Amino acid sequence: MYSEWRSLHLVIQNDKGHTSVLHSYPDNVGREVANVVVRPLGQALNAQLPAESVLKTDKEVKWTMEVVCYGLTLPLDGDTVKYCVDVYTDWIMALVLPKDSIPAPIMKEPNLYVQIILKHLQNLFVPRQDQGSNQVKLCLQVLKAVQKLAHESTTMARETWEVLLLFLLQINDTLLAAPTVQGGIAESLAEKLIGVLFEVWLLACNRCFPTPPYWKTAKEMVANWRHHSAVVEQWSKVICALTARLLRFTYGPSFPPFKIPDEDASLIPPEMDNECVAQTWFRFLHMLSNPVDLSNPAIISSTPKFQEQFLNVSGMTQELNQYPCLKHLPQIFFRAMRGISCLVDAFLGVAVCTASVCERLSSYGISRPRSDSAPPTPVNRLSMPQSAAVNTTPPHNRRHRAVTVNKTMKNSTASTAHSSKVQHQPSSSSPLSSPNQTGSEPRPLPAPHRPKVNSILNLFGSWLFDAAFVHCKLHNGINRDSSMTAIATQASMEFRRKGSQMSADTMTSNPMFDAGEFSDNYEAGRAEACGTLCRIFCSKKTGEEILPAYLSRFYMLLIQGLQIADSVCHPVLASIILNSPALFCCDLKGIDVLVPYFISALETILPDRELSKFKSYVNPTELRRASINILLSLLPLPHHFGTIKSEVVLEGKFSNDDSSSYDKPVTFLSLKLRLVNILIGALQTETDPNNTQMILGAMLNIVQDSALLEAIGCQMEMNGGESNILKSHSRTNSGISTASGGSTEPTTPDSERPAQALLRDYALHTDTAAGLLIRSIHLVTQRLNGQWRQEMSISLAALELLSGLAKVKVAVDSSDRKRAISSVCCYIVYQCSRPAPLHSRDLHSMIVAAFQCLCVWLTEHPDMLDEKDCLKEVLEIVELGISGSKSRNSEQEVKYKGDKEPNPASMRVKDAAEATLTCIMQILGAFPSPSGPASPCSLVNEVTLIKYSRLPSINKYSFRYFVLDNSVILAMLEQPLGNEQNDFFPSVTILIRGMSGRHAWAQQLCLLPRGAKANQKMFVPEPRPAPKNDVGLKYSVKHRPFPEEVDKIPFVKADLSIPDLHEIVTEELEERHEKLRNGMEQQVFYEKSIEQRMEEAWRKKSFPDPITECKPPPSAQEFQTARLFLSHFGFLSLEALKEPANSRLPPHLIALDSSLPGFFDDIGYLDLLPCRPFDTVFIFYMKAGQKTSQEILKNAESSRSVQSHFLEFLLSLGWSVDVGKHPGWTGHVSTSWSINSFCDDEEAEQDEIISSEDVGASIFNGQKKVLYYADALTEIAFVVPSPLESLTDSLESNVSDQESDSNMDLLPGVIKQPALTLELFPNHTDNLNSSQRLSPTSRSKRLPQGRAIPPMGPETKVYVVWVERYDDIENFPLSDLGSETSTGVETTANSSTSLRSTTPEKEVPVIFIHPLNTGLFRVKVQGATGKFNMVIPLVDGMIVSRRALGFLVRQTVINICRRKRLESDSYNPPHVRRKQKIADIVNKYRNKQLEPEFYTSLFQEVGLKNCNP
Repeated sequence: MYSEWRSLHLVIQNDKGHTSVLHSYPDNVGREVANVVVRPLGQALNAQLPAESVLKTDKEVKWTMEVVCYGLTLPLDGDTVKYCVDVYTDWIMALVLPKDSIPAPIMKEPNLYVQIILKHLQNLFVPRQDQGSNQVKLCLQVLKAVQKLAHESTTMARETWEVLLLFLLQINDTLLAAPTVQGGIAESLAEKLIGVLFEVWLLACNRCFPTPPYWKTAKEMVANWRHHSAVVEQWSKVICALTARLLRFTYGPSFPPFKIPDEDASLIPPEMDNECVAQTWFRFLHMLSNPVDLSNPAIISSTPKFQEQFLNVSGMTQELNQYPCLKHLPQIFFRAMRGISCLVDAFLGVAVCTASVCERLSSYGISRPRSDSAPPTPVNRLSMPQSAAVNTTPPHNRRHRAVTVNKTMKNSTASTAHSSKVQHQPSSSSPLSSPNQTGSEPRPLPAPHRPKVNSILNLFGSWLFDAAFVHCKLHNGINRDSSMTAIATQASMEFRRKGSQMSADTMTSNPMFDAGEFSDNYEAGRAEACGTLCRIFCSKKTGEEILPAYLSRFYMLLIQGLQIADSVCHPVLASIILNSPALFCCDLKGIDVLVPYFISALETILPDRELSKFKSYVNPTELRRASINILLSLLPLPHHFGTIKSEVVLEGKFSNDDSSSYDKPVTFLSLKLRLVNILIGALQTETDPNNTQMILGAMLNIVQDSALLEAIGCQMEMNGGESNILKSHSRTNSGISTASGGSTEPTTPDSERPAQALLRDYALHTDTAAGLLIRSIHLVTQRLNGQWRQEMSISLAALELLSGLAKVKVAVDSSDRKRAISSVCCYIVYQCSRPAPLHSRDLHSMIVAAFQCLCVWLTEHPDMLDEKDCLKEVLEIVELGISGSKSRNSEQEVKYKGDKEPNPASMRVKDAAEATLTCIMQILGAFPSPSGPASPCSLVNEVTLIKYSRLPSINKYSFRYFVLDNSVILAMLEQPLGNEQNDFFPSVTILIRGMSGRHAWAQQLCLLPRGAKANQKMFVPEPRPAPKNDVGLKYSVKHRPFPEEVDKIPFVKADLSIPDLHEIVTEELEERHEKLRNGMEQQVFYEKSIEQRMEEAWRKKSFPDPITECKPPPSAQEFQTARLFLSHFGFLSLEALKEPANSRLPPHLIALDSSLPGFFDDIGYLDLLPCRPFDTVFIFYMKAGQKTSQEILKNAESSRSVQSHFLEFLLSLGWSVDVGKHPGWTGHVSTSWSINSFCDDEEAEQDEIISSEDVGASIFNGQKKVLYYADALTEIAFVVPSPLESLTDSLESNVSDQESDSNMDLLPGVIKQPALTLELFPNHTDNLNSSQRLSPTSRSKRLPQGRAIPPMGPETKVYVVWVERYDDIENFPLSDLGSETSTGVETTANSSTSLRSTTPEKEVPVIFIHPLNTGLFRVKVQGATGKFNMVIPLVDGMIVSRRALGFLVRQTVINICRRKRLESDSYNPPHVRRKQKIADIVNKYRNKQLEPEFYTSLFQEVGLKNCNP
């Protein structure tokens, strides 16, 4: 920098201004003269009333000064030297304030005399023998006077300033250049000396900027003092204070301030202008020369003063290592690196120093304790070649575009704690990263406007890279210059090459230098440099280019630092890991060549429970957290890159073993098993809750990704597709040897890994999705009922992981699934059985979460309940949750449910158990229903039945309403619908509204087998058989009054006593007789003819005779089916109608009066209460550089303005639904859960025309369409908000279209109001402003007021933001987009229980997704606060594959919203809200009839009085 300028070193050497005339006389003469002359002057000054000076003329003053000059060289046994100091410190105040005690000549020409005095005062600082304490006091007196002179003098000439600076340089050089003597004056004064020098030098820069020779001289001299730790400490103080001022004007007020102690900030004169600050900063930065020299005792000991003392009296050389000052070099080197690290952090905008450098570094072995300054991924720069740096503008004078850097390294320390071996006793305290920062606090992001990586490396890079390679042992003794120098520019390395060669050669060949004693001690400084470089590269902005020379050196450094062989350097390894959490997230070119090295390092850290080798350097928890962050970014790589092989870097350079595994290329796929082993080993040894949750999230990521990849592979094979990569991922070609547990790749180093022995039992089949799933279930279930069950945060995450694993579509044995269900049941039993004092809201939240997890497993695997023991266990747990105890606690003891006193753990637990029971009884095997997953209920209500029945006479008053057990409302329609039902049989249509939803049943009384019912319409008895008159023989028989035998009986006399008729007949009688005979003949003929006619008529008649036939009565045609139903089902009894004793509950069966006003409004409201939790996700696309909400919203208008992967991601979240026809949640209460929306053909055609245009993702803005996902337990709407103005017109038309929603028939008061739509809560008041009303995502519809509505609980919404440039995350306008993301839920509470969303914007969960150049995606999660903060599976800093992204985002959203509901005091589950509403309806509309009236009403027609609706 100053090569063309001459140093003032010779000028100082040759200057005799500090000698006196008395030096020419014998010592006793000078001493006596000085004693006599100085005493009266000193006594006069120390008198109470100082008299006027006795020295009047110039000659007198000069003569006296000659004496005083000599007096300053005397021993300190008398008062002479003290008087001399008193006199001179009083006289130099002539430049500050005139006093009587100061001679007049000095007052006349103060500058001239002060220059002479300063030269004389140099004599005081020459070390004396055994008189240190007095000399220190006098020296401090002079230094304070000089300080005051520099601060307060306003008339000091440039020449005086220059003399003052040279005086300070000279006295520092006199005391500090020589090797330090224990307890000597130099050790006592070093801090004050260098402090005053730097302080005065800064004042001089402001008032009289030193010329280049002075800077050059200072730099040369300071290089000779660097073996004093105070030099580095004071330099760090000054350069930090200058940097704070520099950043303030270079980057503006928006740049994060570099906070330093006020004491340090006061070193910089407030009036110093910006240009002066910049110039001073750059010169001071290089005043220490190359700080890496501190790692080389040969360089430090090559100064003239050291060389003088190398020869003792006899001329023999001393051993270098006998000088204690050189043994402190490792500590000083570390402090220098720490100072540079602070500067780097300041330029990145992440350093917030809260203590002075001195205080920060007081305990040299401890890692940097600056919580805020430990950056996630700070950046470092290489300093420029010093010869070329003269013409370089400091990088802070150049402005760079704003970019934000990853915030992902949440909890890593900025640097490691290194206990140096210089301290011979072990460090008792474990060095930690930051005393002020809890483990879960995220570290600050680098500032958006920070310099580029290249700029920082241009400034600091050469120092940092050199420091990072200090004393590295390379292959076959190659020193680092021969292998490294070519990578960097020749100029920047020229100076370092000489020093390094000197260090390496001298220390190996010269017996004076014991390499073993020095090399290890420098690990602390080397580790600091490595960590700083890692932070620099991790702060790379999206799309930023880094010079290949820097990248190659950096990768070389990492390969060297990550060695885990015998030469492993634990501080460096820990520092690299701690500062590289986001290294694989930054799109660094070629970074993947380091994957095997990082895996090897992680294998030594994560499965190690104790980390005993690292405890003295770093907080083990933070080291593990950083390691887990790196693991999260490595997990997707094997699947992503498949059979691609990694490159070999520097074959054989770092190991003497020719067969080293590092030198053989391996496929990425072969690394999968090692990564999985690390993951499983980490989970088994991890104790920190946050770290454990991160591992659990990673487990679901890798299992789901494996499952999806295998599913794709199977499809490809079935379709005949050929893909080498996919084939290599299939189970049959997974590359796992079951015998060795390693890869079948001969080059895979798995069998050589140190952690392999520990993890060998996991290796079997864990590369397949099924194997991973089984292993994950076993591990998590084992720990859930072990160490984790006491820890809330881990328990919740483990249950979420189990829920996610239940949804992974992989075939596993039922015993493994049963294990998961059984472990959750055991978990619930344990938590419920804990002592009463331990029962808290948090404990009950854990139990509720476990019940929810149980529901997920049962709905995803309903066949599990086919197993008797599993069903029994689940139902016992439900019973435990509802009643507080099991009926069977042991084999003998059985307590029946009816005999138990209900005593649940809490109402929340009881509600969760009831929901599980409802899930088992009503959802299992019945979801999704034929009507689709959008609604678990029937899409039928009174309006639908009326509309589609063929009976025009029925209306909504034709329904009978009953309530069973105060929990189920039955709406019965007794008239047959006239469609497919058989009208000849009793039929009833029932709408059952219960806690789980609305279900429609059409029931018929079945009297015949199904076959007969199908063939006959009504009951017909069996007919008689037809008569058969032509069968058999017919005989004509003459019927006689008496038998024939009578004729054979002979007559007796008595028989003859009666005469025959003819014997007595007279003519008269004959006539009569004839007449009678004719009459008889006629009668006989007549009767025969009648008989013949009758026979003919009989023959003509049908058989049987309908007149005389006995027939069954006709079937009934009119039925009072409601009465029949209630009676047949046992609901209708005298007991059921009686009020229960000692209870406020109504009877088991009551009727409702539907004629009361408002009844159908409340029934409609009940129908609109959701049956499942509903969540909303608002998705935004943020292009590079965007900051305003309108810019972001406009991105959704065209598919051309977004990346294609974004649209693919959208469709992976859910399926498209039509808002007008959708019966589920749509993202806003005004359009959700509508069951009677019909759209005619014209509207459908219009929709098709609109969708044919390129509207991009804005089609899913919630106005016409929305993305929707539902399972048996939850439903989610994914909304892509779009700009307001472009959709205002179409919104208005949409509002009018909504009138056709026939749900409004249930709300008569609403129908008459034009342009209104049905909202969930009829009392919703219009309290949104007009701008919100125009937004399609913040619609507010006016609805009738008047009724209190139960609260809905917390508004569960999540933002998902796709960011093209990761650095833009900090610019995301979260608060501005709040008005675009209204769901209507926040306005549904009544005024008495205002639940209007009070969640601050910063607490709204936001998932940022950033696509990397590799095709993977980087995730950042922010906004979750409180004890429920970390939600899995997506955690901050995770890398996700394209396949699994949609599933993981959706699962994270579900878990975030579940956690939010768990945390909320106001949330009630859906079945509880419905139960409350049913009770409310019962109280308002109960038909309070007497029992006789109730029975009478069952026999009466319904709706006669109210036939006109």
